[in-house]
Amino acid sequence: MKIRYFTLVLSALLVSCGQDSTSNEETTAVVETPSLYTIEQFESTTSYRGPEFSDDETKIIVSSNETGIYNIYEMNIADGSKKQITNSTEESLFVEGFVPGTGDILYFADKGGNEIDHLYILKSDGTTEELTTGENEKADFYRWSEDKKSMIYGSNKRDPKYFDVYKMDIGNWKPEMIFKNDEGYFYAGLSDDEKYMALVKPITTSENKLFLREMTSGKMTEISQGKGSYGSSGFSTDSKSFFYLTDNDSEFSYLKKYDIETGEHSKVFQTDWDVAYSYLSENGTFRVTGINEDGKNKLIIKKTENDENVNFPDLQGGSVLGVTIADSETKMLLAVGSSNSPVNIYYYDMETEELKKMTNSLNEEINPDDLVSAEVVRFKSFDGIEIPAIYYKPKVASAENKVPALVWVHGGPGGQSRQSYFSLIQYLVNHGYAILAVNNRGSSGYGKSFYKMDDKNHGDKDLKDCIWGKKWLAEQSYIDPEKIGIIGGSYGGYMTMAAMTFAPEEFDVGVNIFGVTNWLRTLKSIPPYWEAQREALYEELGDPFSEDSVRLYEISPLFHAENVKKPIMVLQGANDPRVLQVESDEIVAEVKKNGVPVEYVLFDDEGHGFVKKENKIEGYGKILEFLDTYLKGQGAEVENKPEEIKQEG
Repeated sequence: MKIRYFTLVLSALLVSCGQDSTSNEETTAVVETPSLYTIEQFESTTSYRGPEFSDDETKIIVSSNETGIYNIYEMNIADGSKKQITNSTEESLFVEGFVPGTGDILYFADKGGNEIDHLYILKSDGTTEELTTGENEKADFYRWSEDKKSMIYGSNKRDPKYFDVYKMDIGNWKPEMIFKNDEGYFYAGLSDDEKYMALVKPITTSENKLFLREMTSGKMTEISQGKGSYGSSGFSTDSKSFFYLTDNDSEFSYLKKYDIETGEHSKVFQTDWDVAYSYLSENGTFRVTGINEDGKNKLIIKKTENDENVNFPDLQGGSVLGVTIADSETKMLLAVGSSNSPVNIYYYDMETEELKKMTNSLNEEINPDDLVSAEVVRFKSFDGIEIPAIYYKPKVASAENKVPALVWVHGGPGGQSRQSYFSLIQYLVNHGYAILAVNNRGSSGYGKSFYKMDDKNHGDKDLKDCIWGKKWLAEQSYIDPEKIGIIGGSYGGYMTMAAMTFAPEEFDVGVNIFGVTNWLRTLKSIPPYWEAQREALYEELGDPFSEDSVRLYEISPLFHAENVKKPIMVLQGANDPRVLQVESDEIVAEVKKNGVPVEYVLFDDEGHGFVKKENKIEGYGKILEFLDTYLKGQGAEVENKPEEIKQEG
């Protein structure tokens, strides 16, 4: 079995070109004055997702947001030509790949960001067939069968809470259930001979159990050994071995092998950081391993017969973030990018050593030299714990030209800020804002002990880490200590509102992007298809139906909104299934009672994360306007507050 990983754009993992630093001393450097670019120019950069080879390996299929939302494109490898295949104007279409043995294309899409993904076939004659038709049916493509005659996928059409596993024969597309899931397992892989299925059972957000199920008898064999996190890395091509990742008896995840016949476990690969993923190519010739090394991706490809490294070609200073290996195992697609360069796709022929750049993602109006490379810094928090962060220093910053700054908080809980390209960050830094993306305690990537440090402690020590990040910024000679704000999305949006509510004097402004403000409501209203991990979420955050509700009330900004003293901005998607619109509606209404400036941007056609370029242009542009007024400017001293802004998507 081949598991494909291709790290692109929003999930791009960067090999760092910055240096680790724990010092707050300013380095001597020539101050540059870059050209300033509009948000329209930044959003004219193109993103690509899911490149896959055609059966004959002469073409590539991708999703690209060139039109403003994601449509499907076909690229000819020989001449580099690109052809738009779909013309959607309402919903983004995300490609899974060519249907084996046909010219058809499999893709998925939801409705307005509601995350209820359906699977579709785009036929070579231009017609479309919807394969999963239930109105509330959420479906996930898993893989093609080894004989390329069937599709394996998951669907919650039988029970909205759980995903059963189905098989559809190519052509007739009639579903056949091959695993009925009544106990909240997650599918984690199927052997090529289809005799074994890997299943994961969540316990907490940092602990689970891993099983192999014999498909004929239904016998379950537990692979996990002791407490820890376990994840599948696929089966060997002969279906005799199963590979998995675990952090059992280690701070960091590493790769192990399980011999199905003997039951023997053996270590395959371990390093000083998390092994994020590892998989075999189609015929097992190569093993691809990604390592989450201090917020950047380190990619290793080895030949399995002799453990010899496969060297990448010269990529002109770029870093390889992910690969797709063709079924012939003679060709690769490379994702290449950095913190100051959006991801581009390269084609590489391993036999001829031919290298072709297939895309030019960055808007040609933007000079790459005007963008800022991220660096890794570390600072001590209130209790001496060392906190890692990803830092962007504006080129115009100097002791003579002090700049405002923002503490950026990632999503999660349990997410991680990484050194990858993000247009909003580069846009703000280009306009003179320093950004410190704090990986507060509870972030992933720095060991399981660090990851667990915020369990049932949200809005307290994790918030203090952000405040001490602000203190680190204030110590830099080129930062204006009186002009430091906080910004974040989802959990980062919660942290923003927690800062403005529970530490109202610390930050001068807050930008809350679809953040939780009422944990009681959020934890009670999680989507039904999260049922399998509901108890795990409650274990980390608290059970709203228990005595934990008292603490959840206390850490919910909505119930303490009267404390907010500084200007805030809130951005929200109306179709968000994770953080409901009412969360943002209510916090905006409550904070307005305080007489402080409040701006609200609501998109009717977005969910948990903004996808459409026109919406990002509106939303991100208004973030800069808000910051220029209330952080960089003197707007915070104005008594009258602006009217609510609503953007119709």
